[in-house]
Amino acid sequence: MIATVAFAATTLLVVLLADFLSSSAGSYADQRFLLVAWLGGITVVSTYLLISRGVWFKPAFVLALPFVLLIIGFPVLSLAFVQQPYAYVEPGLYSFYFAAVILGGIALAQSDVTMKCLEALVVITAAVCFLYGAMSLNVYLFALAGSYSELSDLIPWGFVNIRYWSHVATWLLPVFPLAVLVGPYANHRLWRVLVAVGAGLWWWIVFLSASRGSALGVAVGVVVASVIIGRQCWPWLKQFLVYLVLGGFFWFVLSLLVPILVFGELELRTISQGSSGRAPLFIEAWQMSLQRFPFGMGPQSWLTHDLLTSSYAESKKFGHPHNMYLMWAAEYGWLLVLILFWVVFQVASFLYARCKVIKSSAGSTEAVVLAALLASVVGALIHAGVSAVFIAPGSMLVGLLIMPVFLGFIVPGTLKGKRYKNDASRPLRKALQAAVIATLVFLLWGAWAVEVKNYYLDMREDESYYYQVLRERALPRFWLHGYFPRNDVGS
Repeated sequence: MIATVAFAATTLLVVLLADFLSSSAGSYADQRFLLVAWLGGITVVSTYLLISRGVWFKPAFVLALPFVLLIIGFPVLSLAFVQQPYAYVEPGLYSFYFAAVILGGIALAQSDVTMKCLEALVVITAAVCFLYGAMSLNVYLFALAGSYSELSDLIPWGFVNIRYWSHVATWLLPVFPLAVLVGPYANHRLWRVLVAVGAGLWWWIVFLSASRGSALGVAVGVVVASVIIGRQCWPWLKQFLVYLVLGGFFWFVLSLLVPILVFGELELRTISQGSSGRAPLFIEAWQMSLQRFPFGMGPQSWLTHDLLTSSYAESKKFGHPHNMYLMWAAEYGWLLVLILFWVVFQVASFLYARCKVIKSSAGSTEAVVLAALLASVVGALIHAGVSAVFIAPGSMLVGLLIMPVFLGFIVPGTLKGKRYKNDASRPLRKALQAAVIATLVFLLWGAWAVEVKNYYLDMREDESYYYQVLRERALPRFWLHGYFPRNDVGS
């Protein structure tokens, strides 16, 4: 449990409070390196635990197949491009990420610690998010003291781009109510007040920054969770709506009433009614996905490919097409997207089976837990379809906290494996096998991590060229939002 607390606290502090941490590489790169480290640790440890405790793969082959295909799909579909520089940096990221989520979730379920991990997670999340909200109020007060009325330029703070914060918010907003519904502090009055204030401030920032991706994702997630879980999710939904209303109250006071009284005028960030230039990006990605159907044009080809449509050629270029699934279809092919849909269908079947069990037991705490986690995951996946910020390290780190726990609650027994009790030789043999396989996974991760480091160092070396020669304030997609390939620059 101490490991869970340390893992969650470190992750959220690095994501949300990076401005208070010293860094030579920058917060974005630090988050990416932390993500790389977490992926290696979770994948290696989970592999060892599952094999040493006797996971049976044969009975669960059909259930496990889509997950295995998703994990290996990114590197396998990149084989044709292995000669390109750093061809496996980004496919390795996705492959290890989904391996960590899937293996980590199954390991949690097999160890029967999913609920304890969730309780620790929601306490840490609520506490760190309260600190972030309190610091946002501090920024707000300094802005008022400096007669700066355009608050949306300052809040949210600590992120390279507002979209990176908004996807983190999409992950976390549905989870806030769990902090007062489960866990050791659920009935403490002061704790409930702190959680409410923190959640209300996060909703205020959503309204202030007009984060329509978050609003859409969370709305869809809440509706889906409410329909699937049913009336048993009402305690969670009621608490969620309370925080939403509180956020609206904070917005009215802090973004309407106070600016009018202080400045005598009102500056509001309005929600854009258009696509914000996304349509040409979507069309370009669609055309890319058809070029080598169904295999895609290769890793990061969005940055390097010859332009296919005039609308995109005439538009502002971005480091990704603002749609996670179109981007994967363009670069890794529709075959990969089909595998992803298969995984979603498989997870939905697990959830359906688990919900049948939960609905047969009245007053189940697990119902509200599943409702919150389901709303979070669905909301994040929907948000990724309108703004591909899932690839930002902050979003991937927060998702790494939530998705394994969600999977841990719904994974069926056939994927958990069996413990050996009677045969003393089997556990020893399995432990040896597990150590060998885990070592191989570690070596594979180590080779990838070295490539990541070398890629980063080369990008830093190239940075002056793109700033001074091309005068483009852009960095590579893996590290920051940008659109240039390394092979245009000398080594």
